[in-house]
Amino acid sequence: MRRPTVIGLIVVGVAVFLVISALLARALSVGGAESSAITALVRAEARGDRHAVVAALAGCARSPACQTRAAGNAAALKRGGAVQIIEINPSAGFSLGSTLGTARVAWLVGGSLPRVQCVRVRRAGDVLSGYRVELLRVSVRIRSNADCPSRY
Repeated sequence: MRRPTVIGLIVVGVAVFLVISALLARALSVGGAESSAITALVRAEARGDRHAVVAALAGCARSPACQTRAAGNAAALKRGGAVQIIEINPSAGFSLGSTLGTARVAWLVGGSLPRVQCVRVRRAGDVLSGYRVELLRVSVRIRSNADCPSRY
């Protein structure tokens, strides 16, 4: 082979590798975005900030039932101190497309016992256009050893 052909093939190969790497990085980062959104939600609940809880949930501002649950959670879960996330079980594993699932989060605040909740999550988008994470619903506190209910 001629030297310019070999160099051209190497350049094309490197470019393809970089594009695929960037797309995989985008797909893998959606889990971190989900964890960040859930952490912000439980911190708002721990502060007793009903408005921040409503703002964190997609469509909640237009739903009286959601607003009532947000106010109830904020009142029931309010406690001073730093929030520590014990565990987040994500709503979905690796996916190249949109998903809808339930995440389970266990968290502490101050010296409290663990609080466990379930969060309905939509991961919308794809690797080409990008992803966005929407929190749709949050459950009331559930028992520490309980699985997420099918409806909440």
